[in-house]
Amino acid sequence: MAAKSNPQKAEPREETAYPLTVMAVVAPAAGWLVPGLGHMVQKRWIRGFLLMASIVPMFLLGLTMQGKIYSPNAGDILDMLGFIGDLGAGGLYMLSKSMGWGEGAIFRATADYGTKFIVAAGLLNVICAVDAFHIALRKKQ
Repeated sequence: MAAKSNPQKAEPREETAYPLTVMAVVAPAAGWLVPGLGHMVQKRWIRGFLLMASIVPMFLLGLTMQGKIYSPNAGDILDMLGFIGDLGAGGLYMLSKSMGWGEGAIFRATADYGTKFIVAAGLLNVICAVDAFHIALRKKQ
């Protein structure tokens, strides 16, 4: 015989209101523009330097391997997704586009890996900017 479950009314979770502060706007914007800066402006020095020390070299290694920097276009869906990933690198993306880096076509396997490094660095930077936002809202320590 199966035992009946005791249905208890689940109490609704009370949502905590997190006020939007100036730091909650500045930190993710700074973190997007310069990797790790969003944490540094909140005096999270070690985390900020670790993020900077991982994202910037990943992006630069991708460029060194002759990786491609995607441009905005309305053509191939993979090119659009690559552009979104690259744009996540913020200031690194803008600097590389203004200097003409990563403009060449991919001819080697290392260049394809470099392209993946650049996109991964951009996506990691977006995650870090969101983390800086959550720290600024006091959702996270």
